Amino acid sequence: MEMHQVRYFLALVDCLNFTRAAEICHVSQPALTKAIRKLEEELGGQLFRRERTRTHLTDLGHLMKPHLEAVMAASSAARVEAQSFQRLEKAPLALGVMCTIGPRRLIGFFQSLEREIPTIEISLREGPGDYILDQMQQGDLDLALLALPAYPARLDARSLYTESYVVGFSDCHRFAALDRVPLTALNGEDYLNRANCEYPEYMAALHPNTDDLDLRIRYESEREDWIQAMILAGMGCAIMPEFLPIMPGIHTRPLVEPSVARTISLVTVAGRRFSPPVRAVVALAERYDWTRARD
Repeated sequence: MEMHQVRYFLALVDCLNFTRAAEICHVSQPALTKAIRKLEEELGGQLFRRERTRTHLTDLGHLMKPHLEAVMAASSAARVEAQSFQRLEKAPLALGVMCTIGPRRLIGFFQSLEREIPTIEISLREGPGDYILDQMQQGDLDLALLALPAYPARLDARSLYTESYVVGFSDCHRFAALDRVPLTALNGEDYLNRANCEYPEYMAALHPNTDDLDLRIRYESEREDWIQAMILAGMGCAIMPEFLPIMPGIHTRPLVEPSVARTISLVTVAGRRFSPPVRAVVALAERYDWTRARD
């Protein structure tokens, strides 16, 4: 069954005249008649009965009428939705965000995006880096915000901004007396391990000859709030990105010797055609002044 057959059928239902229905559909009468006959063959019975100058719906025609009206209505609705989508009257977007990326540097960008596209509807989906990568490659996400040392060849990464790593600790910790914390100063310290942190991969990629630290890992958690609550309680220290939301009372110092930074990137699938919302977000990200993003 093709949509033009449905359209011809409904036009004929309205006027019950083959000549008039052909005029309404802007086709010749033979073309309309042929399409109706083909539809009847597909449905297994006669839809219209011709009696001299009069045309009537058969019982099968009456039975099919509401179903074919529903088909036409659904087709029209789909067309309207598609046109709205192309004009950004509706702009849904699935955005994956690596769970260690804090919002502080991104809020201004989202505000600019909302001003440019008031209809934008962003669904934020958080997770570890590997999970977000898998979701991107499976087509479940339109875009992703990631901070990894390297990306698969299938993905394109557009650099947005960089952030350094810091050491977080409580006010009674010995690091409070330091302006900066050398990596070797963590030897022997009680350490709270952020399970989803990509810092070890960055360290291995940037400083492959760095000696292993003798950390006493007391607790490990995927949840940043648990780690930070333990820091506040004086249970240990942790390495974290500088723009990660920090609970009031936690002190931080830059990590040095060596210093390590990561790059936040907007990631797309290479070769995948951009939808209008994705195209708009990528264009804004490329011209947005990330140096003025709020801290």
